[in-house]
Amino acid sequence: MSTAQDAEGAAEGGTGEAAAWGEVAPEAARRLLVAAVGAFAERGYHATTTRDIAGRAGMSPAALYIHYKTKEELLHRISRIGHDRALRILETAADGDGSAAERLADAVVTFVRWHAAHHTTARVVQYELEALGEEHRAEIVELRRRSDAAVRRIINDGVKAGEFDVPDVPGTTLAVLSLCIDVARWFNAEGRRTPDEVGALYADLVLRMVAAGS
Repeated sequence: MSTAQDAEGAAEGGTGEAAAWGEVAPEAARRLLVAAVGAFAERGYHATTTRDIAGRAGMSPAALYIHYKTKEELLHRISRIGHDRALRILETAADGDGSAAERLADAVVTFVRWHAAHHTTARVVQYELEALGEEHRAEIVELRRRSDAAVRRIINDGVKAGEFDVPDVPGTTLAVLSLCIDVARWFNAEGRRTPDEVGALYADLVLRMVAAGS
């Protein structure tokens, strides 16, 4: 059975913040992307300069422009890759086998785990949307719309099957996604819960939210 967890593993190709960008080449472009993630997460997009990013990557400011024309292009690349992964996780869960409750739990566990394990990256992906230019922002908003549609489809399936009791499907979908995404804001790798534990906890909370099995 194809699961969202399979999709997550295939997308990452490893663990840790740097490993999340293994698909970016050449190596210098990847170093700059990882440096930008750290700088944007720490200082915010607007307070970060291209010199800050290049310095973190151990490169000259001029070297940055070989790979990225602007700081905004860097943010767009980060945001696009992150949102593509989120969509892959959620659509894989929505298209999977099993009951609506099983698919919703799979989606939440995997989505939360990614936001916890890659919390620095996820903070930039999820909270710097307004810094993008109009064209790039519209592109990312469309990916978010499709992610919303995947979760909404699972919840609608559960309602139709009598598994869920959800009077407001759009509002509940927004609540589920907001709950998962917010993990990136507070998760601490040195805290007492692992990404897997947070994922399991949130899946249980979400199933209670939709009254699964009641």
